[in-house]
Amino acid sequence: MQAKAQRTSWPGPEYVVRQQFHAPLRYVFDWCTDFSTGDPALEKEAYERRVVSRGPRHVVYEDLRPTPEGWTWSRQEVWLRPPHHWHMEGAGNRRHVVADYVLRQLSPELVELELRYRRRPALLKFTKLPKRRTDRENKVGWRNFALALERDYRNSRKAGRRRGA
Repeated sequence: MQAKAQRTSWPGPEYVVRQQFHAPLRYVFDWCTDFSTGDPALEKEAYERRVVSRGPRHVVYEDLRPTPEGWTWSRQEVWLRPPHHWHMEGAGNRRHVVADYVLRQLSPELVELELRYRRRPALLKFTKLPKRRTDRENKVGWRNFALALERDYRNSRKAGRRRGA
């Protein structure tokens, strides 16, 4: 895979995030790749998201985030490979990123996400955070996503039972 070879040649650390979800694989994939303007609230972060285009295998979105140094803008292209993988390449005014997301089914209703990514500086300077802090922020953000996903999954099952009852 060309993107994987490109990612490993980037300087700096590789970030790895692992998060488990109590839901079926297909639900997790669909939920995680349904990019929307509501994503910042799920992550409990202050940025704006705009979905530029969405197709069956390709999504483009942009994020805009205020920072003490000024606005941070980025545009992400995501290639969907259902049911368990998606690849993202992002370019922005402060950093570029390349990421791979892989889902692994541990049981019928337990799925683990492994996210691996690297980033590098872009046009504007940005404050580099220590890897430990970035890892902690990643963990908190993905835990927030997991709580929201699992809540949505439970609600969808309740709604399904009501319709069929």
